[in-house]
Amino acid sequence: MEYKSYWHETSTPFAHGEQGPAEGQFDVVVIGGGFTGLNAARKLAKSGVSVALLEASHVGAGGSGRNGGHLNNGIAHGYADAKAHLGADQAHRLYKAYDRSIDMIEDLVAEEGIDCSFRRCGKLKLASKESHVAGLRANFELIHREVDPETRWIDRAGLKDEVGSEQFHGGMVYEKTAMMHMGRYVNGLAEAAHKHGAKIWEATPMTARRKTANGWEITTPRGTLQANRMIVATGAYTGAAPEAPLSFFRRRIISVGSFIIATRPLTPEEVARTVPGNRTFVTSMNIGNYFRLSPDNRLIFGGRARFSATSDQASDAKSGEILRASMAKIFPHLADIEIDYCWGGLVGMTKDRYPRAGETDGMIYGMGYSGHGAQMSTLIGQALADMAMGVKDTNPLAGLDWPTIPLHSGKPWFLPLVGMYFSLKDKIS
Repeated sequence: MEYKSYWHETSTPFAHGEQGPAEGQFDVVVIGGGFTGLNAARKLAKSGVSVALLEASHVGAGGSGRNGGHLNNGIAHGYADAKAHLGADQAHRLYKAYDRSIDMIEDLVAEEGIDCSFRRCGKLKLASKESHVAGLRANFELIHREVDPETRWIDRAGLKDEVGSEQFHGGMVYEKTAMMHMGRYVNGLAEAAHKHGAKIWEATPMTARRKTANGWEITTPRGTLQANRMIVATGAYTGAAPEAPLSFFRRRIISVGSFIIATRPLTPEEVARTVPGNRTFVTSMNIGNYFRLSPDNRLIFGGRARFSATSDQASDAKSGEILRASMAKIFPHLADIEIDYCWGGLVGMTKDRYPRAGETDGMIYGMGYSGHGAQMSTLIGQALADMAMGVKDTNPLAGLDWPTIPLHSGKPWFLPLVGMYFSLKDKIS
């Protein structure tokens, strides 16, 4: 077993990072080399704007290269909850934004010639308990009536054609959902940004920022550069220390570990016995699981196995054993299958689990995707680029306030308590 991201290990790394000092004068500097930052840089460069992108590690090192590989439309919350929290218009606009972002990814992949196995597959949200059916069915009926008629309900008997497990009691299909190889997409996105003229420095964290008369001075270990505008797209990997240059965001983002295993490639017979529907699958538990097939027919199986704010080999190994047990419960015939990859990553959560994008203190930002960033971040990256160019009406998250999280200064000491709370909710649901 390798404690490495399957997406990283089975894609060709970005090959055109800048080798010299990080210096110069730019129209825009982008902090963060994931989907959000890279598409912002691509859009800006394609529009003739001079842009520098700074990535602390390597392109796709964070959530963009460590997720489950789903491009799920819909929102994480029950749609009625979203309407109550955001209002009907904003809830509808947010739901449609997820649809538009997947459309944008599909168009971008074709336009830039990115070989990432993009495929419309549909998502099946599965009722893990009989008691969950009524709530999930009510959510389906509301969504189907008000915002997404391309959804449908499958009763328990119909699930046999979709998933090879007796654990589920019905499910809701979101037909617009897609999947792709995340490593090949993120590296292809970086190559596209480079092709259009963006300069990308890897292994170049921002260590300080200073306002100037004309914008920003950005300090890195490899030099200092100037830019008129700054885009922040660091998500869960924003520095946690109070003195960090982006501490504003750390008081509003909770970094939570999410963990994934990938089996050896399944045989055609095993595929037919496990996930004959070949969709993305999500369970209805609060501490639930998600799974799909990889392009080479591995079962990629993930979840919030432990409420941890760390992802290292020891943490990933513990979580991997928990995930294996969860996988075996759903698919007993895979209990002893070889696990080839086990990895973890951090998810940037907001208090209400809605993402945020806007501007504060002269910094344009997009983050807080709360586990749904793979599908939304490409659209937000383009919206941030538009904002940097003075276009204000393409941000689907405009107008959402973003208060701090009480008693949170960047290190989420309360995660074990949160885990206990959601575990209890699952037990009594």
